[in-house]
Amino acid sequence: MTDRGRSALKLSPERIDIGPSAMEWSANRLIVSIDEMSTPHGQRIRGEVEITPSGVTGVEMPLTSDGAHVWRPFAPRAKIDVRLNRPGWTWTGEGYFDANFGTRALEADFSYWSWGRFPVGDGAACFYDATRRDGTRLHTAIGFDAQGLPQTIPEPPAATLPRSLWAVGRVTRADPGHQPRQVMNMLDAPFYNRAAVRTRINGEDSLGIYEALDLDRFRGPWLMPMLAVRVPRRAHWPAGKLP
Repeated sequence: MTDRGRSALKLSPERIDIGPSAMEWSANRLIVSIDEMSTPHGQRIRGEVEITPSGVTGVEMPLTSDGAHVWRPFAPRAKIDVRLNRPGWTWTGEGYFDANFGTRALEADFSYWSWGRFPVGDGAACFYDATRRDGTRLHTAIGFDAQGLPQTIPEPPAATLPRSLWAVGRVTRADPGHQPRQVMNMLDAPFYNRAAVRTRINGEDSLGIYEALDLDRFRGPWLMPMLAVRVPRRAHWPAGKLP
């Protein structure tokens, strides 16, 4: 992905364009059109990701008492069709669509968080565990039915996963006595890990997505310069061209 300037952004109620890539709602589906350069090898990635929700929620969850950070689970459960221009990058499967919004930087208010979304029955279970800078903690378990309606569910005990390749600590949720395990490492960075994890929730085995974010590391003075090199930046974007 590329950091781009304001001139590369176009926004309407149904569509957002960021440079040559875009996201658009069409016939109850979210179409993500991708036209980007990958790092570090500069290879072009083109294609589409089509997200068809089983239900769209109308809820938001504040992550801080003043509402400066909000989690928005648009589609806790969805069908995903991926069509990209790389061998093996075309598939159909289980997915979701969510987003985080905030008026302050995450590292200003959090030192660590972990999150997981696991299919359960015809819905999904989501877990948020976070440590805030003021010393308070967030522990939340939310279930969603097939239409995306939320409800509070019993929170399984915390269960430790082995540290990531960059030694990021990882804690998720699982039924008492069950040990969750990583099935696939999806993204590993000095401050962030995303993985496919198999766990057991209320007696049901589930394979879902898990992430852990170490924001103490993220705001470290040695890491910010690395990110500036890793992520390409384009202040301007002339229509029809991919810089």
